[in-house]
Amino acid sequence: MVNTVLDHQTQNELCESGSEYAPRNVEDGDGEVDDDGKSKRTGTVWTACAHIITTSIGAGVLSLAWAMSQLGWVAGICTMLFCTLAALYAATLLADCYRFPDPVTGKRNYSYMEAVKAYLGGTILYKFCGWMVYLNLATIGVGFTITTTKSMVAIQKSHCHRKNGGDAPCMFSNIPHVVAFGIVEILLSQLPNFHKISWLSKLAAITSFGYAFIGIGLSLSKIITGHGGKPTVAGVDLSSSEKIWRMFVAAGDIAFACSYALVLFDIQDTLKSSPPENKVMKKAVSIGGLAMIIVFLMCGSLGYAAFGDKTPENLLAGFGDDMAFWLVDMANVFIVLHIVGAYQVLCQPVFRIVELLARRRWKRSKFINKETPIRIRKMSFNINMFRLSWRTAYGVVVTFVAIALPFFSDMLALLGAIGYWPLIIYIPLEMHIEQKKIGKLTIRWFGLHLLSFLCLLLSLAAASGAIRGLYKSLNTYKLFQYKE
Repeated sequence: MVNTVLDHQTQNELCESGSEYAPRNVEDGDGEVDDDGKSKRTGTVWTACAHIITTSIGAGVLSLAWAMSQLGWVAGICTMLFCTLAALYAATLLADCYRFPDPVTGKRNYSYMEAVKAYLGGTILYKFCGWMVYLNLATIGVGFTITTTKSMVAIQKSHCHRKNGGDAPCMFSNIPHVVAFGIVEILLSQLPNFHKISWLSKLAAITSFGYAFIGIGLSLSKIITGHGGKPTVAGVDLSSSEKIWRMFVAAGDIAFACSYALVLFDIQDTLKSSPPENKVMKKAVSIGGLAMIIVFLMCGSLGYAAFGDKTPENLLAGFGDDMAFWLVDMANVFIVLHIVGAYQVLCQPVFRIVELLARRRWKRSKFINKETPIRIRKMSFNINMFRLSWRTAYGVVVTFVAIALPFFSDMLALLGAIGYWPLIIYIPLEMHIEQKKIGKLTIRWFGLHLLSFLCLLLSLAAASGAIRGLYKSLNTYKLFQYKE
């Protein structure tokens, strides 16, 4: 399915078939179109920042304090800086690849995969990249669902403890919460256009800062009042081999938090043409990346200092003090609101590629191509049966997998390992080398490949630790009976 990316001819074919992703004529908008025939884009550096922050400060930030507790101060901070700065550097290089061959006047690449084909050709690498991109984006939805469910259960448990006393055995099933979240995402997924969810991204960006800074503030309060934990050199008191495996998982959790680069082309495709998109995007990436690094370091370091070796997998799960319960509940509400938006931002490329390829394969199918206008009072929208059925099925599958495999840290680590090296680092560096015609065996060529090799080692270590952790968890877990 992902081995084919739409070329210019296909875009014209889709225009004839009525795709909402195809180039539009002047009747679709306000009479103004961009150089590719689509309605005039209106995105700015600040809307791009909102999208970037939405996707970067998300589910992964809650596990960074736990990751620090496994790695220790020196290794933890170094790993976090290495992963975030490497991802930020690669993201700035991607901004120049939105157009081909010239970053200012070239033909637009509407998705990550189109850019890969334009710069690296339809090779085995391109096909491998395609499977990795969409597998990673699809499985991130599972990680987001698990995170949201834990936050909803935490709110329910907090209410139970306040009502029945702190020692009450409050245990709740995750399943109703997973199903409820899945239904909400299925409804939101019916929005046909990425541009129409910018309001959701802005709300998600605001709430992401909200829960991150609540966690930071509560950690700082715990440290100042003298109730902080007792950190050791390399995490919890376990056997040497178990410590190493946990360190691998921790590295994967940090890598997962840096997976925002997969939707940078979708974000850049919303920007105005003037000033040039690559310059605006680099500025947005720099601002969003700097905010990401600061929040990551504060969450990881202060959370570790607050809890020491007893740092929970989810930072907010460690604050059970009656004086802070309302703040913790508010933070968990923010998490739910944020991930509702982030889920949609990250799933849009998956929706787009399936629907574009379906329209290309079955151009005359009314089920796939027909848009039925619906008007309810002053509201008007279009219903497409293929979009309705396929996006619903996608939401159901993600919900089912999240119920079956609710393992927070190991799942995040595996997702981070799958996508970090090949998609966040290696492919962007290779496209940059091809674009700038960097000669082999030059100093810059060696430097780029050294960075890529170090990130490969990190991804392999994270994958091995995550797979081992999931294997151990599955040996003791009963499907669909998980409670916490």
